[in-house]
Amino acid sequence: MKYLVKSLILLVGLTLFNKANAQIELAQDMAKWKFSVEYGKDCEATIVAEVNIASHWHINALILPKGAFGIATEFRLDKSPNYQIVGAVKEPKPIQKHDDIADEDLSYHEGKIILKQKIKILSGKDFTLNGAYLFQPCDADHCLPPYDSKFTVKVKSCADAAQIEETPANSDIAQTPAVAPTDNVKKDDKPGSTAKQTATEKAPAVGKEKTKKSLWGVFFAAFFSGFIALIMPCVFPMIPMTVSFFTKRSKTRALGIRNAFIYGGSIILIHVLLAGVVIATRLSSLLNELSTNLYFNLFFFGMLIVFGLSFLGAFEIQLPSKWVNKADEKADKGGVVGIFFMALVLSLASFSCTGPILGDLLVSISTSGGDLALLIGMFAFGLALALPFMLFAIFPSWLNSMPNSGGWLNVVKVFLGFLEIAFAFKFLGAADTTMQWHLLHREVFVAIWVGIFAMLSLYLLGKVRLPHDSPVEKLSVGRTMMATASIAFTMYLIPGLWGAPLNLVNAYLPPDFYAEVPGGISGGGNTISVSESGSGEQIEIVEGMHKGPQGLMAFKDYDKALAYAKKVNKPLFIDFTGWGCVNCRKMENSVWGQPGVIEHLRDDVVIVSLYVDERTELPKKEQKTIKVNGQDFSVTTIGNKWTAKQIEEYQTASQPYYVLQTPDGKDIPVGGATYQDHGSAPVFQKWLEKGLKANKK
Repeated sequence: MKYLVKSLILLVGLTLFNKANAQIELAQDMAKWKFSVEYGKDCEATIVAEVNIASHWHINALILPKGAFGIATEFRLDKSPNYQIVGAVKEPKPIQKHDDIADEDLSYHEGKIILKQKIKILSGKDFTLNGAYLFQPCDADHCLPPYDSKFTVKVKSCADAAQIEETPANSDIAQTPAVAPTDNVKKDDKPGSTAKQTATEKAPAVGKEKTKKSLWGVFFAAFFSGFIALIMPCVFPMIPMTVSFFTKRSKTRALGIRNAFIYGGSIILIHVLLAGVVIATRLSSLLNELSTNLYFNLFFFGMLIVFGLSFLGAFEIQLPSKWVNKADEKADKGGVVGIFFMALVLSLASFSCTGPILGDLLVSISTSGGDLALLIGMFAFGLALALPFMLFAIFPSWLNSMPNSGGWLNVVKVFLGFLEIAFAFKFLGAADTTMQWHLLHREVFVAIWVGIFAMLSLYLLGKVRLPHDSPVEKLSVGRTMMATASIAFTMYLIPGLWGAPLNLVNAYLPPDFYAEVPGGISGGGNTISVSESGSGEQIEIVEGMHKGPQGLMAFKDYDKALAYAKKVNKPLFIDFTGWGCVNCRKMENSVWGQPGVIEHLRDDVVIVSLYVDERTELPKKEQKTIKVNGQDFSVTTIGNKWTAKQIEEYQTASQPYYVLQTPDGKDIPVGGATYQDHGSAPVFQKWLEKGLKANKK
């Protein structure tokens, strides 16, 4: 238990995560766009975009050097029978530099620039021309999310335009060279088009010879994320399986070390391949989908139960004789396939808890450094995850070389078997909450754990013997201490049957509102009292409201919550969360209920919890396919709807993610709050109070 406490403290302490330098500036404030029309001869006209870029900021050129990570600025006109696009967009000559840190050629604009697109008017009537533009502002330290918008300009008919003299450019425009770039223009570029990069990439910042996230910065951020993954509840259960696997396989220390390095290399390879999948598909929410997938969680529940029962001595897991013979042949050659399979099992199991971290990491890196940075980041994540497991894999080789190990090794195996079975219910709980079956309520889950750890206590005391155990004449000091810890933990769990918070293990349990009696026996009825905070009033539950974490009333539908926020004139607190989100439960149990935080959440805001893994299907008329980061995204469930909203509006796929909005639905400019950056009550309280203060201005 002490180790779990230290682990939670470490999670809060490692705050130099991928969004440590998040800013609250708005991209549209850093580059102001104005549009006009210049008329020429022979029914020709030029659509002019004047872009005023804020001091110390820049935007990328329309055509970027080969291999550049950034997002090219776009200025494009919609197709129309009223006109024909002539040639390509003309832009001033960009500033060009080479960034040594990222080993990248940069091309960008500062100050005021003029973009021009020539057209030939075909219409005999006046018309409205529609177009769009996209850009991403960066300064010397960071980049803001890309901003895209549409524009319209009124264009005279060909007959009227012929009577108008060519409009003289104003002095500012005339002083700006408008030369079409000739370098790096692809032959197959269509008229009016600009070189594009995917919307999930951000331009690297320029200045003082550094970028927003150098490749070294990406490496270390991802490396620390990998170490965080090691202390997640879904990674811990894999350790005994790994130890058991290599204990049987490694007959000598040399073979154990060799297998360990193959094992570690396989973990790294799997994560690099995952990056390749994300690069190819641009599905930034892939890992969040996997971590809450029904079949994924049921598979690992069954697998851990089978392994746990095997550790207890119920049976030996044996392959068919033909498979065994083939495995022996492969073992003589190194058994690479078997080792790779174990690495794959570890990687897949870890996604259930680290999926939100990896999802955020993948989105953040891909939007700040491009494909190369994404590959480096996933390599670093896999490396950090692999290093300790390589040591765990090497250790059994040393363990096997010890003479007369005795029956204590079976005790360790049984102990790990009980833990396997206990942790298996975490996966079943994730499936149950995601699908809303209401089979494994919080009380039922706690009761199962009480039974498991009570049996473990009796076993360690020698009161229960399993098939492979020898009689226990006396207890060793180590076994006595383990039994004592198990008894203490069992007693700690028992009050949880009646609603005690169980803060040490809350991340493993279903949320407190997913219970037969939400909030516990003292949780109250259908109204909540605010007398504790001094107001003394009773808040009636309105349509769409339910009792959420910490007994706080919350909505699950954004539109209903926003309507209620307008009615009571309170800011809206958006909670992007998930039924299977481990870090969400940690925030709700260790931060939301703390003094100074819960009062604000109860009295000063309207809470809406948007579950990105909610599997309830939308009505057929609301189901659709939309573009998310340039890729088709099917919105068929409520969870799909909230996932698309989070990625489109906030460029992140990680949960929990918190946003404050005014009663009319506008974001309060204090940025989003995350588990990594706001995982302690004082920091979260400061963020809340800053947002509430900004809302009053």
